[in-house]
Amino acid sequence: MEIRIRRYRPEDCLTLTRLFYETVRRANLGDYTQDQVEAWAPAPPEEKRWAAMLLDHESWVAEGEDGILGFATLDGDYFDHLFVRWDCQRQGVARALADALENRAWEKGCEKIRVHASITARPFFEKRGYQLIKEQQVEKRGRFLTNFVMAATRRP
Repeated sequence: MEIRIRRYRPEDCLTLTRLFYETVRRANLGDYTQDQVEAWAPAPPEEKRWAAMLLDHESWVAEGEDGILGFATLDGDYFDHLFVRWDCQRQGVARALADALENRAWEKGCEKIRVHASITARPFFEKRGYQLIKEQQVEKRGRFLTNFVMAATRRP
């Protein structure tokens, strides 16, 4: 699969909010309960909140023949989002997005990159060399979800 990485454009917002909603509710359901994924990704997707965040962060989009495949965001040294369309998982999209985002962080002079990885994403980040700092419970709309504070340091 050919994957192109580009910067976010405001016209991508609706597609990205839908991608987030559908991915959490499908791909993350194996690691979280139905109540938890509904709290994490409420219906309808909060497009105005997402639009503001995507403009505020450094946001990257992965595209392929089928359109937008995923996205990732960087807020300083914090890897805030990494979502790949539920039907495009394990095809190199997350790797391509993470490569672009991490390279940007290193170019900006970050000494480390932090992430709060879901149960689903933890193995991906571990394979990339991120170290576990702690497990935590995060509250979303009255439900508690487990995630993992992790960090990677710049590789020589």
